[in-house]
This record gives sequence, C-alpha cells and structure tokens, in this order.
Amino acid sequence: MLLHRFAIGCAFLLLVSCGEGRREPSGASAAPGSASAAAPASVSAAAAATPSAQGAPAASASESASSGPAPSTSATAAAVRTEGCPEGMVRVEGEYCPDVEQTCIRHHAEFERDRTKRKKAEGKGEKYKSTVSERCLEYGQPTICKSKDRRPMSFCVDQYEYPNKKGELPALLISWTDAKKTCEGLGKRLCTEDEFNFACEGPEMLPYTYGYVRDPSKCSIDKEYRKRKKKLFRYEKCMQRPACKAHLAELDQRLPAGSLPSCVSPFGVYDMNGNINEWVEIPGQKYPDRSGLKGGWWGPVRGRCRPTVDFHKEDDYGYEEGFRCCADVKP
Repeated sequence: MLLHRFAIGCAFLLLVSCGEGRREPSGASAAPGSASAAAPASVSAAAAATPSAQGAPAASASESASSGPAPSTSATAAAVRTEGCPEGMVRVEGEYCPDVEQTCIRHHAEFERDRTKRKKAEGKGEKYKSTVSERCLEYGQPTICKSKDRRPMSFCVDQYEYPNKKGELPALLISWTDAKKTCEGLGKRLCTEDEFNFACEGPEMLPYTYGYVRDPSKCSIDKEYRKRKKKLFRYEKCMQRPACKAHLAELDQRLPAGSLPSCVSPFGVYDMNGNINEWVEIPGQKYPDRSGLKGGWWGPVRGRCRPTVDFHKEDDYGYEEGFRCCADVKP
C-alpha cells in the first residue's frame, strides 16, 4: 500500500493539536484532525458502555450484538451474509484491491479557494498552511485498481458501530487501547485498515459507501463544526463531571446507529462513512503507532472509505472517536 503523510492545519480546530497523517493508496487528500486529548489508557465498564446509557455496565458479547443483521434497503447490499459470524456481525468476502486510483472531478468550493491561495503563496516562494479538508463532491467512475493482484479476504464485521445495537448512539471518548481491549473482551478484535476499506467500499472500490457522489443526506457528514472550548475526559469520568457532561452535550451530533438506511455499504454494514470516526489497527506498526482512524465523523471532513488518519496515538481519545469490531470467520 502506498503511504502518503503530510500535515494540514485546521483553522476550525484551534483548541487541539492539528495535523493529518494519511495512508491512502489513491490521489485523494486528507481530512482535518480530530479533537483528541492524550491520556493514559484505562479499561472501565462505563468507558466501553453505550454513551446513551451513562453508568451502564459494559456490554457482554450477547448484549453488544444487535438482534441480527437487518436487511438493507440498498439494492447493492440486499443479500447480507452472516454464515460463520457471531450474532450481529456481517460476513465480508471477496477480492480486495490494496492500491486504488480515485480521481476527484468536483471539489468542494472551500477546497478550490484554498488551492488558489496555495498556488499564489507558492508562486511568491511563501509557505502555505492549508485550513480545509478535501471534501470531494464527485469522483470519476470507475475506481481503478492499481495493484497487480487482488487479495482474497473473508472476515466478520459488526453491522453497527459499537455497542453494535441498532438505534443506540455509538460509543465515544474512548482510546484505541480501550477499544482494542473491549473487542478482545467480546471474543473479537479491532478491524484492520484493509478490512475497514473492503467492508466500506465493496468490490467496486466505491469512494463512499453509497457511490461516487458525496451526499450528506445519505450519511451523517458535513454538519457544522462546533468548537471545543474545554478539556473533555474519557467517557466515564466525563459523565461524573457536570461541566464535562454539559460541554459534551453541546458538541455531540451523533445519530443513533442505523438511523440512515441509505448509509450502508455494499456488504450491508452501516455508518462506515461519517457519524463517528472508527479506530482500526494498522498492521506492521509498533506502539504507539498501531492506531488509525477511518470513515470520518459528522463534521466537515473527508468522510469516505479509503483515508486513514494515522497521527492519533493509541492512548488518544476524542468526542468524535469510536469503533466497531471484526472477527475471523469460523467454519
């Protein structure tokens, strides 16, 4: 997989450390950094519990599963496979392309303005710090697989973001370390970067789960950014502090899992674009660089399948960061 890394300033994230790491085998550029705060990892029931039920114990393997994969309203995801997977998980199987070429043919106006400013600055020999995310409004069709060979993949993935219950809000303010421990406690694991890609884009290598044209009505993306004004703590601690709890409520724009029927991947997996950033594992890395964030969140960021934010470390957490689990297929 090709590796691209660069830093991008975030004008609308002034209170956090802004930068952008990405691992994306295509020409698409990166999203703004997430609002995270580094902190030692700790495993607790509330941190892994459903945010909508503060103080509730962590979900068990059976409790965290949905009542079973719901039939998708998407024609491309009409046949959801579940064989060999634990309850509440979807089977993803097919030939995966590690290196793709996705060409943006229509950018958001803010990106075009920013690119013009960059060219003028560079023409004068001046340094220029970008202040926006590359939100591509439309990609050329089809996506091109640049890899010589596709790789067979077969695995299980939660149909919804943790706690994997349709209609409940996804978890947040949880670190990569705690997300990993939570999945392992359920007999699962964090998804890898490539597993997320394939479950999100399907065999067609779609830029967005729903196709080539960006559409905020299909997934929870492009909502107005709300500036963080105070430090937020991990979920359990935040819920115990009135000021933190109140400020989180001001920032929070999550939607309940599966509430947008059109935000479903070709395999029948929901909310892989937008709503909440999802922690994944980047293979081949060592502590503290095994962590990546994918899919984007509800704000004005890239919100598509391939980009991976890789500058947030394993003990970071944020109000827009959650996860879902994967598992091996059982015979």
